Amino acid sequence: MEEENKKQEHPNSPLHGIKLAEIVQYLVATYGWEELAVTINLNCFKSNPTIKSCLKFLRTTPWARTKVENLYLKSIMSNKK
Repeated sequence: MEEENKKQEHPNSPLHGIKLAEIVQYLVATYGWEELAVTINLNCFKSNPTIKSCLKFLRTTPWARTKVENLYLKSIMSNKK
């Protein structure tokens, strides 16, 4: 039921239906950990980076998650051109 409410809240969001894990995996595959750490200055990208540790941090830190999501959107938009 809660999942259904989330879908109805933001049906026009470009991130609708995309999991945070998919976003992080895409960014790591596209940029690599080092470039991510330079692009977005987060310790989760710098110090022993793993998908799991980044997800844990991003799920509890809204401002960092917003930066990661924005980079993802910018990246997929530039790849479409």
